[in-house]
This record gives sequence, C-alpha cells and structure tokens, in this order.
Amino acid sequence: MATNLQHEALLTPAEVANMFRVDPKTVTRWAKAGKLASIRTLGGHRRYRETEVRALLNGTAPRPADADA
Repeated sequence: MATNLQHEALLTPAEVANMFRVDPKTVTRWAKAGKLASIRTLGGHRRYRETEVRALLNGTAPRPADADA
C-alpha cells in the first residue's frame, strides 16, 4: 500500500483552485479547516492528493464527521 501512495498524483494549490474555480488561498483555508487533507513538501509547500480532490469535486468524499465513524 505504501508503494501505491508513492505514485499517486499530487496537485498544487493553484491546480486545485483551478478545478474548483476559486482562489488558491481558498484551497489553503480548506486545508487548514480540515475539509481537504494536504501533504507538505520538504520546502513546506502544500500538495493535495488528486484522488481526494476529485472525490470532493464529485461530491463523493466523506465529510469530516463521516470520516470519524
């Protein structure tokens, strides 16, 4: 399973923002609010898993309350 995560596509805040048609700062706020998980690069930049972003875009991502159950 770890090898699967190594090959998963990661998106920049600008790419995610383009998909949702919002400002990149909005994507950062979503990550801080826990609506979207982010990964930090060694340089401290945020990256987002493409599968999670697409699930959120399609409305199939679990809500934060659902994820705890």
